Amino acid sequence: MSGKNRLNIFPTRMALTLMKIKFKGAATGHSLLKKKSDALTMRFRKILAHIVENKQLMGTTMRDASFSLAAAKYAAGDFSNSVIENVTTANISVRMTTENVAGVHLPTFEKLSEGTISTTQELTGLSKGGQQINKSRESHIKAVEALIALASLQTAFITLDEVIKITNRRVNAIEYVVKPRLENTINYIITELDESEREEFYRLKKVQGKKKKDMKAKENQKALDLEQASMTTPTQLHPVKVKSMIEDEDEEKELLYE
Repeated sequence: MSGKNRLNIFPTRMALTLMKIKFKGAATGHSLLKKKSDALTMRFRKILAHIVENKQLMGTTMRDASFSLAAAKYAAGDFSNSVIENVTTANISVRMTTENVAGVHLPTFEKLSEGTISTTQELTGLSKGGQQINKSRESHIKAVEALIALASLQTAFITLDEVIKITNRRVNAIEYVVKPRLENTINYIITELDESEREEFYRLKKVQGKKKKDMKAKENQKALDLEQASMTTPTQLHPVKVKSMIEDEDEEKELLYE
C-alpha cells in the first residue's frame, strides 16, 4: 500500500477509532452534499424550463409592444418628447429578495409598485391617438414585467449553476479522494494491528513453551538428583554381637575339656 493512498499515521487502536470517526463523518457529509446537489439540480431544471417558457412569452410580448408603439406613433404622431418631459417618478419599481433553496440564497426580482400617470400624460394624445397610446403603455408594462421575471430566473439560473459546480466538486472530492484515502488508512491500521497481534501471540507462545521446557528440565534434574541421592546413601547393617573376655574364656575351657 503506497503512502499516496493513505494517511501517514502510527497504527494504534486510538488512531483506528479516529479514522473510523473521520470516515463516518466523510460518509455523512457526502450523503448530505449529494442530497443538496440533487435538490439544486431539480430546481435548476425547473428554472430552466421556466426560462424557456418565459423567453417564448417574451418574444410575443415584445412583438406586441413594438406593434402597439408603431400604431400609437401612426395615430398620434411623435409623442416621445412630451412623454419624457412629463415623467417625474418611475411607474414600476423592482425589489430584490432572496429565496433559500437547500442553503443557497437565490436572488429574486419582483415588481414592487406601479405609479400613477400624471394629468399631462393622461392628456397626451387626447386629440388624436390617445387610445393607441394607452394600449402601447399597457403592452410595454407587460413587457417590463416579463423582463423582470426573466431577469430573476436568469440570475437564479447562473447562481445555481455555480453552486452546483462547487457542490459536485466537493461530492467528487469526498467520493474519490477523501473516502478512499480513509478506507486505505483504516485497512492499513487493521493490517498492522493484526500483524502486531500475531507477533505478540507468537512471542507469548514461545515464552510459554520456554517456561514449560525450563520447568520440565528442572523436574528431570530434581528426579535425577533424588535418584543419585538414593544410590549414594549407605545401607543399614545388622548389629553384630560383641563377646566379652569372660565369655571367650568359658568357650575355650569347654573346648579343652571336650
